[in-house]
Amino acid sequence: MNKEKWTAALVQMDSREDESRNLEAAAGKVREAARQGADLVMLPETVDFIGRDMRSHGKTVPGPVTEMFRELARENHIYLHCGSITEAAGEEKCRNTSLLFDPRGEIAGRYSKLHMFDVELAGGKMIRESAQIAGGSQVVLSKTELGMLGFGICYDIRFPEIFRIMGKHQAQVILVCANFTDPTGQAHWEPLLRARAIENTCYILACGQCGEKWNYTAHGNSMIVDPWGRIVVRADKKEQILMGEIDMVLADKTRRQIPSLDNIRQDVYELVEKSVKIY
Repeated sequence: MNKEKWTAALVQMDSREDESRNLEAAAGKVREAARQGADLVMLPETVDFIGRDMRSHGKTVPGPVTEMFRELARENHIYLHCGSITEAAGEEKCRNTSLLFDPRGEIAGRYSKLHMFDVELAGGKMIRESAQIAGGSQVVLSKTELGMLGFGICYDIRFPEIFRIMGKHQAQVILVCANFTDPTGQAHWEPLLRARAIENTCYILACGQCGEKWNYTAHGNSMIVDPWGRIVVRADKKEQILMGEIDMVLADKTRRQIPSLDNIRQDVYELVEKSVKIY
């Protein structure tokens, strides 16, 4: 039976090129969030390493880093979404992979980022994520005692199709870890998150990086958005633990009141699913 109300903790971090420091800081913040009563703790995108050479920091799954997260979930009796880590994927590229661990320390969800951030920012600065990162191949959900959870990573929020697919599979909460740049974040971060919540009548938990990275500034502003599109809690641009209540009764009530997922006109248009995995 799912919990009617539970507490989420979003750990906004400033991960950089010192992998050991990043992981030590993450572990400490996870323990602190658990002490504050979190049922689910969430970390940001690429929590393990942010720097010029992502490929050389690719990790095996399972491996020492995932073992650390597994033990943190088990010892604190929490669901732990490790944000994302850099997963080894051959010699040429790596993957940007999220893992969800249940309170027993078992993997309850594994998702690799689908959409690569290949853009030209203001001032002509180029970011080509696809040069080092290989995209995933599945939309992923996880059926847990906290409800049906879906997964997204950063740039994925600009692609409503995968969120609609998760909504059709009854996702009640979608976990989005991110490392949004500040220029795009100021313009688009909040409206995109609120739109994804409203469209699919679900909670969006969005946990981001903050701080000055090696070639850009991260936006921060982690937030929880409820199924009405209201911001429950919101961070600023500093490292912090953001706590918020998730009300599954509200989620179910909103979906009944605004049955947009049931009102899709499949006689006129259709979103075709090709690869969905439910844990």
